[in-house]
Amino acid sequence: MFWLATLTFAAVYIGIVSEKVNKTTAALCGAAVVLCFRVVSVDEALFDAGLGVDWGVIFLLISMMIIVNILARTGLFQYVAVRAAKMGRGEPFRVMIILAVVTAVASSFLDNVTTVLLMAPVTLVVAQQLETDPIPMLITEALASNIGGTATLIGDPPNIMIGSRAGLSFLDFLVHVAPGVVVIMISWLLAWKLVFSSRMKAKPELCDRIMAMDENRMIVDPALLKKSAVILALVIAGFLSHSLTRLDPSVVAFTGAAFLLLLTKENPAKALSEVEWPTVCFFIGLFIIVGATVKVGMIEILSKQVISVTKPQPDNMFGLTMAVVWFSGLASAIVDNIPYVATMNPLIIETTRAVYGSVPAHVPPAVMPVWWALSLGACLGGNGTAIGASANVVVCGISERAGHKITFARFLKYGAPTTLFTIAVSAVYLWLRYYVVS
Repeated sequence: MFWLATLTFAAVYIGIVSEKVNKTTAALCGAAVVLCFRVVSVDEALFDAGLGVDWGVIFLLISMMIIVNILARTGLFQYVAVRAAKMGRGEPFRVMIILAVVTAVASSFLDNVTTVLLMAPVTLVVAQQLETDPIPMLITEALASNIGGTATLIGDPPNIMIGSRAGLSFLDFLVHVAPGVVVIMISWLLAWKLVFSSRMKAKPELCDRIMAMDENRMIVDPALLKKSAVILALVIAGFLSHSLTRLDPSVVAFTGAAFLLLLTKENPAKALSEVEWPTVCFFIGLFIIVGATVKVGMIEILSKQVISVTKPQPDNMFGLTMAVVWFSGLASAIVDNIPYVATMNPLIIETTRAVYGSVPAHVPPAVMPVWWALSLGACLGGNGTAIGASANVVVCGISERAGHKITFARFLKYGAPTTLFTIAVSAVYLWLRYYVVS
């Protein structure tokens, strides 16, 4: 079963990378193989929290797609697009940076998938007005969403999982991870300027046309906008009040989508027909395949080998911290970071037990940097490939539907250097903050 799961995963991955097979088709076929040969059972694939489909992610995706698609008909995205373009004076690179910053900040307080669902349509409109290729902008936003989402407990699903298992609060992430993310974001944008600033130009007449546009005229249905905005605001409030309500984000989004359909009297058939079903099905297949690799122990074997060579000590876990941040970054670029973190969480806990003889009630100071290394590595590593993070998959799906296919190789061209750069900055941040300054 070990080799069957490993070879199936490899075959699916090769199919996606080579683009010989549609990524959704490849994922569904791989899922069918591991199910037919009972590497994972149907119950495990559908209902097991550690091995199966994360229905929370699936329902969050579908629900937010419904909300965003209805909101799109109001003209709000066109309004935001014109405002962003005017703030950037019609210069494509400046506009791209503005949209990236907005995406990163929003992703700190919303799920990064939700953020890109809101921002991608805006970007497509901006690129159309400036007559420029939208793909660099879309990829930049996907990368920015993963960087920004790393900053807080609720910004990225891996952080929610880490916080739950390690007993870390929203404030803990804000104090320990957010400052590093700010440094990473600024450093990355400076590097991005060297790459793109001279390559993204717009004709002067297009810049003048953008500056002359009246963004207020972009709103075509004010009544629908008010209803949609109220629902979206309540959904965002539900996300932010998670610590009080204990409602899963998927439940909040699902409730918002249901009541928006009721409030707007939208035809459900039309609303559901506009959902990115290929993207949703890709996630379902990928969850099942990765769950099979987790079950047979492939990821666990690799992780244990990395941990074993670091030989952590009760008063200093520098080696383990560096190994976790780098290995997490590289591994999360290949497999989805959610099942990866699900595997690493118990391994870090077991390492803590082995070093201290038992698991302390509170995280020991020497172990804290290891958890932050896992967070930074897993979240930032997702930028490495088109399938490394949920936000990447969603952006690629929206772009392809709009007629701008983002190939695996093109995303890799920008994603892989971003991952290596941001992980390197993270490693320096961890070293300085916890092993030099302290």
